[in-house]
Amino acid sequence: MSSQPSSRACRTRSRVRQARELGWDDSLYGEGGEGAPKGRTGTIPRQGGEGPGPEESGDGHGHRGGGPRRHGKRGKRRILRWVASVLSLLILATAGAGYLYYEHLNSKLKKDDLTLGDKMPEHQANAAGQTPLNILLIGSDARDSEANQKLGGAKETFNGTPLADVQMLLHLSADRSNISVISMPRDTVLKIPQCTDPDDGKTHAATGWTLTNESLGRGGPGCTVATWYELTGITIDHFMMIDFAGVVSMADAIGGVPVCVKQNVHSRNKQGQGSGLKLEAGTHPVKGEQALQWLRTRYGFDDGTDLARTRAQHMYMNSMVRELRKNTKLTDPAKLRNLAEAAIGALTVDKGINSVKQLFDLGEALKSVPTGRITMTTMPNYYSERPGFSGKVEPQPGDAEQLFRMVREDIPLDGKAPRKKPPATTPAVSKDPAAAPGEIAVTVQNGTSGDGRFAEKGRAAAVAGILSGKGFTEARADATTDPQKKTVIRFSNAELEGDAQAVAKSLGIPLTSVKKSTDVTGISLVVGADWRQGDAYPKSAVQDDNKTPASAKALNGADDEACMPVQPGFTW
Repeated sequence: MSSQPSSRACRTRSRVRQARELGWDDSLYGEGGEGAPKGRTGTIPRQGGEGPGPEESGDGHGHRGGGPRRHGKRGKRRILRWVASVLSLLILATAGAGYLYYEHLNSKLKKDDLTLGDKMPEHQANAAGQTPLNILLIGSDARDSEANQKLGGAKETFNGTPLADVQMLLHLSADRSNISVISMPRDTVLKIPQCTDPDDGKTHAATGWTLTNESLGRGGPGCTVATWYELTGITIDHFMMIDFAGVVSMADAIGGVPVCVKQNVHSRNKQGQGSGLKLEAGTHPVKGEQALQWLRTRYGFDDGTDLARTRAQHMYMNSMVRELRKNTKLTDPAKLRNLAEAAIGALTVDKGINSVKQLFDLGEALKSVPTGRITMTTMPNYYSERPGFSGKVEPQPGDAEQLFRMVREDIPLDGKAPRKKPPATTPAVSKDPAAAPGEIAVTVQNGTSGDGRFAEKGRAAAVAGILSGKGFTEARADATTDPQKKTVIRFSNAELEGDAQAVAKSLGIPLTSVKKSTDVTGISLVVGADWRQGDAYPKSAVQDDNKTPASAKALNGADDEACMPVQPGFTW
């Protein structure tokens, strides 16, 4: 539609700002107030930058360290865009104002391609014929408009290539009973797939190890979607990308969000680092500048890391949703019009969202979920040991895949999924003794596409090599594929049962996955979608307990007693 503005009009860039440069998380405005909005009230002093935490050595990548520090700050905007990405939907669901201004608001809705990577498979419907809905929420740090530039930031970054500094996947279950959210740290180390910019036709080759926030600058939000799919295998239906303009007024209109700290906290150290947040122990409503301080505080919360800040943001989000649902602060028509204008003006959506009415309908679906069935999580991660990525994080083997699998299979993260019936019997260890490993022939096939994702290339050869290293020198990779959700070992006759179980034990595969079958000759190992990477069969696949990993730090939307611990040295 020619009348629809394209997000690409806002993405013309003169240069690529590297992901290793600082994010908008160091102070509210630059030193000396340069770029600060005029006429704003508040008592926040000018801030110094937040430096890396003790474990975040400068390494030349991402926001956790490295490179000269800039005084153009973006924390407030980055984090409020994170909030606004969900709030935009909630506002449209809570208010009826959207119906009154469709034509005007539709003309302001910016659109872009959903994905620049491989085609994602369709959802599998449940028994009732229902399918889930996955929305990727992206916070762009773009400073390519006058409104965003007035809100601060170093002038040398104006009109630079944006970074996807905030990335959250919102999963609405097929039966619309629950919502699960996964946040991915912006300095996650991964590989970005090939993306082709639909505007200029430029193809960005697939990368080696790099940071996830660089994906946005490789053709647009569709490349961030493709990156998420490549890592998680989760089909994404829509994206919503948020910039900062108009978000402050949206946050202020909520009228205050209750937050809690376990001790008196002041986010400021002797070096001047910190957000400036100062609260007494207990629960307090925050809004305006103080709300911004809460959302960007790292120093002073828990262990002082970016992950602690993410947990504080989750608490704020859940509290804000509760406030929206229980009060009537958003019933003023004039205020609703302003909120609708701010929400739409701050959004870029995929082309599958045709109108503001469709946004409203999305919001209505989200509003139907009780707060007690909303679960916020962070992708399980660990600090990378790759050269050049000190202080950055990677998906934690086993736990991260467990979280992704649960979303792919539409299993709620709040633990309220129907219990699986335990197997009637536990397979017995074979009485037939196994032959020596070097005498056991095994055919290995790639079945990693069994969950609807694309097959992991070279997986059969990789597992055959693992077996060979364990003494099973007769293991051979077979080019034939056999898509399976779960890794399975089949044997053709009873005399091979002991041998097949020996193969399973060597790899950590449970005996429940060893089965007799007339469809094979000898012993066949099919590497399923539950074992796409790694040398050992993942423990989470063995357990298959459909429990959200503790490392995901799940927070329930109805938990109004959540309270942030205070970092030692930041009390008063």
